[in-house]
Amino acid sequence: MLIDVHGHIGRVVPDRREFIDADNLIAKMDVWGIDITFVLPLSEHPEGAYMECDTDDVIAACSKYPDRLIPFCLIDHRFGNHKNMDFSYLLDEYTARGCIGFGEFLPKADFDDPLCINLYRQVGKYGLPIIFDMQDRPEGYGLRDDYGLPKLERALKLCPDTVFVGHGPTFWAEISAHVPENMRSGYPKGSIQPGGAVSRLMREYPNLWADLSAGSGYNALTRDPSFGIEFLDEFQDKLMFGTDSCLRSDVKKVYPNVDFIRRIEEEKKISKDAVEKIKWKNAVELFKLKITD
Repeated sequence: MLIDVHGHIGRVVPDRREFIDADNLIAKMDVWGIDITFVLPLSEHPEGAYMECDTDDVIAACSKYPDRLIPFCLIDHRFGNHKNMDFSYLLDEYTARGCIGFGEFLPKADFDDPLCINLYRQVGKYGLPIIFDMQDRPEGYGLRDDYGLPKLERALKLCPDTVFVGHGPTFWAEISAHVPENMRSGYPKGSIQPGGAVSRLMREYPNLWADLSAGSGYNALTRDPSFGIEFLDEFQDKLMFGTDSCLRSDVKKVYPNVDFIRRIEEEKKISKDAVEKIKWKNAVELFKLKITD
């Protein structure tokens, strides 16, 4: 069993010829040996992808393959524009329509913005884990934080009933205690210095998990192979496989994250049980799926 906790449909990249529908996504899953994909909307944020990938689009796409595609929902924290905005009517609807998680949450905002905290708390009350993207740059998309991730830590403290699933270049750059200033939104190379914020926060806060998707997750676990194995072993109960594939043409190659999880399994550098947790068991536990094998 292999569950991808980070999938997308629609026009995600600027190339308007690149459109992923449910059939395209299933084709990639079949090639890569993925059994189930969680599909994350983006278009609720103006910083997100443009068109064809909001919550309604995702729910419609997943309805074509209900045994293999599972929808997430997304709400922009600025909707209503006040820190006491009640989002329950939307969360009621989305959970009733089968959404099991929230995200991909990637507005250009401080992680602990009061409007975000209000939304995080309400999402947590509905039992929806939040997959977020963190990219510390003024342009583009992605939540912002300072060195050491103090804003994420503040959110973890203020929202103890909300599970946050870490993702994105800035989040994964902080796997190392040393983060080059020009690489906080990139893919740092070379050895990882122990004592990074990601490890510390994952040890201290039960409500912080992470997905291994995209180039950022892949880079974090492969730039220093021995550290990557130690990280997988230590946090085997809080890590989940993902791809974050955004191109229809990705089907023509073995996606790096898929190759990585296969190699980890074949090389037996962590236990078989740990690999199974990362491949699918942790996702089943966190998102309360009714799957046994």
